[in-house]
Amino acid sequence: MLIVHVHVRVKSEYVETFKEATIQNARQSVQEPGIARFDVVQSVEDPTRFILVEVYRTPEDPARHKETTHYKVWRDTVAEMMAEPRTSVQYTNVYPDDSGWG
Repeated sequence: MLIVHVHVRVKSEYVETFKEATIQNARQSVQEPGIARFDVVQSVEDPTRFILVEVYRTPEDPARHKETTHYKVWRDTVAEMMAEPRTSVQYTNVYPDDSGWG
């Protein structure tokens, strides 16, 4: 498994619109065979900060995800909403092992 945390900060006037677009992307993303999980989390202390928690089955699946129509629509839709460029950090799971994921 490859777990990617995408850190996003949006302009305050776009928080709700960003959430709607991102939830739509997440709903479609979990239908991809290479995605085991896709969570959208929002900071309690700063509602303009989000983390997208993307769990991929193989290291090749993020590239496949970025080729989907729904990802490209999301990327283009939220581009102007960003207060700063999004960043990501990749992780591998320690526990549970792969047998614990969908």
